[in-house]
Amino acid sequence: MQGGKDMKKKLLGALLSVAMVATLLTGCGSTGSESTSAPAADASAADAEADAPAADAPTADAEAAAPAAEANGKKVGVAMPTQSSERWINDGANMKAQLESLGYEVDLQYAEDDVQAQVSQIENMIASGANCLVIASIDSSALVNVEAQAKEAGIPIIAYDRLLMDTDAVSYYATFDNKGVGTAIGKYIEEKKDLANTTETYTIEFFMGSPDDNNAHMLYDGLMEVLQPYLDKGTLVCKSGRTSFDDTCILRWSQETAQQNCENYLTGFYADEDLDICATAFDGFAYGCKAALEGAGYTADNWPLITGQDAELMATKNIISGSQTMSIYKDTRLLAEKCVKMVQAVLEGEEPEINDTEQYNNNVIVVPSYLCTPVAVDKDNYKEIIVDGGYYTEEQLAE
Repeated sequence: MQGGKDMKKKLLGALLSVAMVATLLTGCGSTGSESTSAPAADASAADAEADAPAADAPTADAEAAAPAAEANGKKVGVAMPTQSSERWINDGANMKAQLESLGYEVDLQYAEDDVQAQVSQIENMIASGANCLVIASIDSSALVNVEAQAKEAGIPIIAYDRLLMDTDAVSYYATFDNKGVGTAIGKYIEEKKDLANTTETYTIEFFMGSPDDNNAHMLYDGLMEVLQPYLDKGTLVCKSGRTSFDDTCILRWSQETAQQNCENYLTGFYADEDLDICATAFDGFAYGCKAALEGAGYTADNWPLITGQDAELMATKNIISGSQTMSIYKDTRLLAEKCVKMVQAVLEGEEPEINDTEQYNNNVIVVPSYLCTPVAVDKDNYKEIIVDGGYYTEEQLAE
């Protein structure tokens, strides 16, 4: 009986050995491509062709893992100017999400329009080991010293939507075509009032951006390239006489100052005549003009054409209701995406995509830039551009 038991043990051991070998062979021989290709035998030829490139390309998990591996341990400091404007909140959130999806650690800071606070935030980013800085400045010339610190530490800087002035420390610039923004506003006014053909005259007042923001200067230049001939001809009349940039700029893009300026214009120059056009460079200015006009008793019957920039949620609602005529839509998701690609290229030692090497001279260097295209939106096209584009939903606009 003992010999029979020994024989059974030997047979059982042999069977177990065969099973283990078979298991090992199966485990080592099975690949992701083989396992995923099995269902393809039952799939249509079209499906097989559609799946074919995936065999040579990394899987979705591999693609996600690759950037994360390259970004491993790398930190990006993102310095934003303020949370008082919806667009900067969206910019910061979009960029943080996209950078983190690539595996970067992100230090996102808002300085609430306090220049010294932004300097301190950037200093802390440098001290904490940031590998790259993205800066949307409050005052484009006030960060020269801290930018020099970053350069000395070998940290590349990407200027975000506001050009960093008077420094050679900035590597690249991601922005919208700021002169194009002004041109688009000017052309909208030109077309809506048929300035090229009309025999009418229209009154106009200007509300331009902050003097410490290079974008504001470029916007003004683009706007006046279109409208100055009509001012010279007398088709447009600015009763306040304030048409130069210095006379119309508003420090820190202050909505309150825009409202006060509009109130002063209405009281001082339009007691006996309507203001026909508020040429504003920012949705916040449009809100200020709206409040001033309502206070002065304007109604739908004599409501002026009011321009804006950023297509904020409130501005889009105002466009729908008729209290703002248009805004310049700047898809911050796209701008954030372009900036994130710049960051990724710089940190991987590659050249980022650039489409402008001439316009953006910061008084020290011409900064290589990527310019996104702005789009004018109004009541006629906001659904197609903003809603269908997924920027806002109908539900958000109806709230």
